[in-house]
Amino acid sequence: MSDFTKPLGYRLITGPDDAEFCARVSTLLDQGYRLHGSPALTFDGERVIAAQALVLPRPAGSAGSAE
Repeated sequence: MSDFTKPLGYRLITGPDDAEFCARVSTLLDQGYRLHGSPALTFDGERVIAAQALVLPRPAGSAGSAE
């Protein structure tokens, strides 16, 4: 996983639908991220691949970064 010095406001986590994927999403939830929308699932011919968007809420009135 990449090392970010500043938390991202949006993350899309993808990977095989297994315990490791669930642990990655759970870790982000513990860091304050919230689920954004429903998960997406597809089958690659061998296994189910999942995707879940997460957002990091910002306090009301905070300005977004223009980076």
